[in-house]
Amino acid sequence: MAALCPGPDAGMLWFFQAGGPARRVGNGKKTMTLYFTKEHEWLRVEGDVATVGITKHAAEELGEIVFFELNTSAPEVKQGDSIAVVESVKAASDVYAPVDGVVTEGNPSLANNPELISSDPEGEGWMMKLKLTNTAQLSELMDDAAYHALIS
Repeated sequence: MAALCPGPDAGMLWFFQAGGPARRVGNGKKTMTLYFTKEHEWLRVEGDVATVGITKHAAEELGEIVFFELNTSAPEVKQGDSIAVVESVKAASDVYAPVDGVVTEGNPSLANNPELISSDPEGEGWMMKLKLTNTAQLSELMDDAAYHALIS
């Protein structure tokens, strides 16, 4: 069973699905859509800007994150480019551009607090914001249900 319900934020709607997390979906002015990749990145799209990070599943697999570095050599990225590196006590892993875009912002909190990626990977642990340059690529990505089927 699923439902859209008013949320605690003024004008914000939340999507509730039995057995799944609540997802904020829109406020009447902008719609936020959540997408996932097979490489365990998530994108929250608002207008033509995507906030990008790694999924909770990826963060749990990596363990405690001790280092994060955003690749700043070229702000314009193509789908599949390595755009960041995360290091944990277990391993180092590349983060890939889920879609084409221009990096407009990195999460400044991660410079001194990379463990935010471990503790809140789909919230305060976001990594970067991309201005989308090819929105058609979003149709190639997974929704919440498809991603959770992949990791089950």
